[in-house]
Amino acid sequence: MKITVIGAGNMGGALVKGWAKAGLSTNLTVTARTQETLDRLVEACPGITTMLDNKQATKGADVVLLAVKPWLVEQVIEEIKPELADKLLISVAANVRHERINVYAMPNIAAEFGESMTFIEEAEQANVAADLFGKLGQSKIVPQRLMDAGMMMAGCGIAYVMRFLRAMMEGGVEMGFYPDEAKAIAMQTMQGAVTMLRQTGLHPEAAIDKVTTPGGITIKGLNELDHAAFNSAVIRCLKAGLSNNK
Repeated sequence: MKITVIGAGNMGGALVKGWAKAGLSTNLTVTARTQETLDRLVEACPGITTMLDNKQATKGADVVLLAVKPWLVEQVIEEIKPELADKLLISVAANVRHERINVYAMPNIAAEFGESMTFIEEAEQANVAADLFGKLGQSKIVPQRLMDAGMMMAGCGIAYVMRFLRAMMEGGVEMGFYPDEAKAIAMQTMQGAVTMLRQTGLHPEAAIDKVTTPGGITIKGLNELDHAAFNSAVIRCLKAGLSNNK
């Protein structure tokens, strides 16, 4: 399957690097606005094909993926429209719908490392897209009404997880660790928690019970989170970007 990625910014670049690591380099053609951007991408992903001409890059592709800014989607579609016959057009531009787009998907930047959580809107060819994004982590097909929620939990959610890790780091520094030490501790703790839940299937609350001794220090910290309305803050954070709240 020949794939053309139009746009090599943060998201487009992450997708290309992830697919290259998955062994698809020779199947990838990528475009960007500058040769400098393409040169950096070729250095990171030997074997890919790069072009500055979107229309030319679309020729011969089976799948064309739009990874441009939302306000550029319509312009790019008009530019490449003559070459789109019999091609699957996928867009990862947030909250942009167009009659010519076959599949709308929302990955996150962890795609570069094969750890994206990608949401794909229900469509006739959604399964093809799910297989493609499945090479970059996990993918899930959902109805349109859940796409914004998926974007907030995974697309934007990766930033919220980073913010929590940063807060743990700052707390570690205040308690006496150097920043790099605090970062390593916070990351390993997060990784350990995720691994435990994946391998045991436990509900997070059941896992919390395993480390919460009556009268102990863990419950004191958990209660401080409750006093600060931690759960409510996270839920409000996730709901802040939903379309019906705008």
